[in-house]
Amino acid sequence: MPDSDKKPKYYLTTPIYYTNGLPHIGHTYSTIVCDAIRRYKRMCGFDVVMTTGADEHGVNVERSAAKAGKSPQEFSTANVAEWRKIWDELGIQGDEFIRTTDPLHARTVQWLFKLCRENGYVYKGHYTGQYCVFDNAYVNDAKAGDPCPDCGRPTETVTEENYYFKLSAFQEPLLKLYAAHPEFIEPESRRNEILSFVHGGLRDLSITRTSIRWGIPVPDESPHVFYVWFDALTSYLSAVGGPDYELRGYWPADLHLVGKEIIRFHAVYWPAFLMAAGLPLPKQIWAHGWLLMDSAKMSKSRGNVVRPRPIVSVLGLDALRYYLLRETVFGQDGNFSYDALVTRYNADLANGLGNLASRTLTMINQNCGGMVPDPGKEYLKSEKSVLRTASRATIRGILGNKESGEKGSYNTLSFSQGLTSIWALISQVDAYLVNQKPWELAKKPEEKQRLAEVLYDAAETLRIATMLAHPVIPAATEKIWKQLGQGGKVGGQRIDHLEWGQLDPGTRIGTVEAVFPRADHKESIERMEAMEQDATKPAIPAGAQQSAGASPAGAAAPATAAAAAAPAVAAGPVKIGIDDFTKVELRVGQIQSAERIAGADKILKLMVDIGTEVRQIVAGIATAYEPDKLVGRKVVVVANLAPRKLRGVESNGMVVAASVEPDNRPVLAGFLEDVPVGTRLK
Repeated sequence: MPDSDKKPKYYLTTPIYYTNGLPHIGHTYSTIVCDAIRRYKRMCGFDVVMTTGADEHGVNVERSAAKAGKSPQEFSTANVAEWRKIWDELGIQGDEFIRTTDPLHARTVQWLFKLCRENGYVYKGHYTGQYCVFDNAYVNDAKAGDPCPDCGRPTETVTEENYYFKLSAFQEPLLKLYAAHPEFIEPESRRNEILSFVHGGLRDLSITRTSIRWGIPVPDESPHVFYVWFDALTSYLSAVGGPDYELRGYWPADLHLVGKEIIRFHAVYWPAFLMAAGLPLPKQIWAHGWLLMDSAKMSKSRGNVVRPRPIVSVLGLDALRYYLLRETVFGQDGNFSYDALVTRYNADLANGLGNLASRTLTMINQNCGGMVPDPGKEYLKSEKSVLRTASRATIRGILGNKESGEKGSYNTLSFSQGLTSIWALISQVDAYLVNQKPWELAKKPEEKQRLAEVLYDAAETLRIATMLAHPVIPAATEKIWKQLGQGGKVGGQRIDHLEWGQLDPGTRIGTVEAVFPRADHKESIERMEAMEQDATKPAIPAGAQQSAGASPAGAAAPATAAAAAAPAVAAGPVKIGIDDFTKVELRVGQIQSAERIAGADKILKLMVDIGTEVRQIVAGIATAYEPDKLVGRKVVVVANLAPRKLRGVESNGMVVAASVEPDNRPVLAGFLEDVPVGTRLK
């Protein structure tokens, strides 16, 4: 019998991401949390499957594909390839990656529809009303052109024949479910939100469309295709066998992890679909908060996204994982800033865990022949060590205690709380070493026993902290585990069997190397911001690129759908349609003032007259231009970018410059003739 058949199974899912663009750290946050849970559950002895995937259908993809000159299948396949590449780079690819274009998924959706229809919960009707193509949701009580209440963008009026799901029949069954299983929706704030929504009454739900072609067809009902939520939600079941889910044994899901904006679809629609089909329900749905940038939700339309690659390139993946799970209380909104990220990296990772590992293992190398010292059996059995007491309390607080009924912070997804307690333990070890002064004990032969006790205590606490932190920072903890001389992989250890005293005296430690080199605060932020700007520069029309390589030198613009798909396409110039180019509003501007920004060597704050107003624009040209020599100069300005902050200074536009090789020196674009300020470039 395979070992996995002997283990209890645990199945969890990320949201199935809408792949009309590329992932930012909001998507990354959801996936990292799921990955941390997966690693933790495996260390607890579970046979774990984590599913992530791609929602490829819908009118947005259909329209973006047309603009890119591709079929929807070609367009979505290119985007999915880039998503999978990024998840692979970040080590968070999951065990199953389900695509809504997979044949098994199509069969599962059609099977679920058949079950619901046979049980009397599906009927045909007509719909006329407002629809948000961006959120893939009908908007009740809205008039033509009214904004979507979720994203604020204009709704569209649609009239079409639909199949409807009798959601109204499930008000009482859902309320009974929530009452019998209060843990079904977490956190409590989201549970209360759903209770209020369902108590207010449920309307029947359209589950097919006839106005689009890019979707899973309803069998024998052309031109009907399944509406996004009946399609996308079913992917959780498709990933673990679909109609044959019982053979694999992972359904029902133990946990659906979602963002708070889609909790209604998961906590109302999805269990109702499954009830109608007579299928088992997921055990829990957890809705986390948003990652905010300047107090606003990150989104491509707002132009305020932060991508994971620049952060990982500069500080490493573990830095991003740790920051996201430590800084944000799970279930609540969190705020992202590069400044807080680098501060947390240096304080907690470089000066905290990294420094403790380096100093402890170096002292063992120097004073104990490179082997874990033996404090003696009596000492190991005694309660003399203050770190023994502290470690036990930390283990209990994170893993829980069956006898007392304490659940533990990891089991309640309270990662910030759990990490806080681990780093409090690390601080205790630091204080312990300062107080005990092992470097002084090493000079006194009569203190050899005490030296062994102190260094054993420090090394054993380091081992415990390493195991507890592994689900969150897997790469660094594997390195420390090896330096501690421990066999196997730390991820293969049973964390639920973790106890004080399991570090064997006499173990030869490995080569001591820095795990978290200290980062230069200013330089790290500038590098990440520069890489983010490079990633978000708008594509330049074919034929417009000069030998110097025209590139914008100011605040970043959101990538277009065509540009977003470009990394997955064969190398060569990216071509866009004229409609894409005309979206970029280029105007003649004149610089009124220019000044340097404190703490930033590469960017300047400009006040630029664009004819209708004077704009504040941050531009990355400080290495090539003195501020006083820019006053009065006419420049090309991208005038319709969403505002964003760079080094705490708001930028309302972008100046355009060439990037001259070999050192990417910025050269401002200008005019040979006199052109009035405010003139639009076409």
